[in-house]
Amino acid sequence: MLALFQPVLFVCGMLAISMAVFMLVPMLVSVATNDHELPAFLIASACSAGMGLLLLLFNRPRHFNLNARQLYLLTSLTWLMLSFFSALPLTLTDHPLSLTDAVFEAVSGITTTGSTVMSNLDHTPPSLLLWRSMLQWIGGIGVIGMAVSILPFLRVGGMRLFQTESSDWSEKSMPRFQHLARALVLVYIGMTVLCALAYWFAGMTGFDAINHALTTVSTGGYATSDASMGRFNDAILWIAVVFMMLGGMPFTLFIRMLSRPSWRILQDDQIRGFVWIIVGLVTVLFLQQWLTTDRAPFEILTQAAFNIVSVITTTGFASADYTLWGSFSMALFFFVTFIGGCSGSTSGGMKIFRFQLSWLFLRDQMRKLVHPRGYFVVRYNGKAVTDDIMVSAVAFSFLFFLVLTITTLALALTGLDVLTSLTGAATALTNVGPGLGDIIGPAGNFASLPDSAKWILSLAMILGRLELLTLMVLLSPVFWRG
Repeated sequence: MLALFQPVLFVCGMLAISMAVFMLVPMLVSVATNDHELPAFLIASACSAGMGLLLLLFNRPRHFNLNARQLYLLTSLTWLMLSFFSALPLTLTDHPLSLTDAVFEAVSGITTTGSTVMSNLDHTPPSLLLWRSMLQWIGGIGVIGMAVSILPFLRVGGMRLFQTESSDWSEKSMPRFQHLARALVLVYIGMTVLCALAYWFAGMTGFDAINHALTTVSTGGYATSDASMGRFNDAILWIAVVFMMLGGMPFTLFIRMLSRPSWRILQDDQIRGFVWIIVGLVTVLFLQQWLTTDRAPFEILTQAAFNIVSVITTTGFASADYTLWGSFSMALFFFVTFIGGCSGSTSGGMKIFRFQLSWLFLRDQMRKLVHPRGYFVVRYNGKAVTDDIMVSAVAFSFLFFLVLTITTLALALTGLDVLTSLTGAATALTNVGPGLGDIIGPAGNFASLPDSAKWILSLAMILGRLELLTLMVLLSPVFWRG
């Protein structure tokens, strides 16, 4: 058992120290702005670094190799550990959050969900606002790394469809993985800088531009004001649309495009499906609003595009309370919640490729009904899709809706109404952020929910971010008997 945990805890130690280093940034902001939050970050950083050093000293393995069981354990433990360490400053601030609220806010941040229990953000100390934004940015790069290297290797939910040489996890693949990791970080940082500059040129303050760039590229959705993005001009909203869409696309394709510039990136089945779904949904919502309201067409188009892209990429920004746009709009946004972005992106949701595989599987079944003796090959991105990938994708979809049902019922048991329970469960599992209704809708937040509901939603956010199966495997007796 020690051999199973030792390398995993060693990696957890390195990540705890990394989190302590990241806390130095809001410390500097606290000193520069004199917002009195320096002790909170100083103590939290010391605790995180101390625990990290202990894990490193007592768990240094002789030979560092990770097998599949250890990777399952590593992905789950790291997200849980980072959530608790990142919550420490929120419990030590001058106006501390309760343990429940701090963990909820940290989990929402590190999983790039964007649900919040904090209000009066316009008067919140700058160091705390920056820390929330940094959590989402850190979580975003973690999501990309997990999606391109770990989940394909573990064959989670059809992700083996995107397996590369860097998903091998053998010794010979380590140099390739390190090269990919460096490239991903550089692309991620570069895109964040471009987004911040674009926001700044469009009229944001430097502080707002940095914070919103961190949460836009990571498709997280934390803002520096209770009004979210509703206080900014149309140019800023369109900039957000562009970078939210980029954040919802596979980052490995950006690396390929930079190394070998070619517009063939647009021929990727995921990207084409992603773009066409957005265009279709925005068109439908624009026409519905144009025919039923007297607002200016460009205003309708801007609001429709921004909010559709925000929800489908699971960013969770809001520029308006779209629950006031009528029952059709509410129903549309509810179903859009489940779609998500592309695999290998920072976004959550069920992912575009699973809907595409489901359509291809349905079309294949229809052909077989008409031609029982025919032989048909399902292809995705020009490659044949094997049966195990199809089975894995179907298993994920079944598990997703099973967990959605259980989470909804659990939230209802805490006393929440049906709409809040259902949309709260959906937005947590898909890592979107806002739900629907007066309580957790785009104009509300999660502060008034009972503590039991917040713990349920925190678990659901981690489950959704880990693609469900990664954490569920740990609950299986087979895992511990292996």
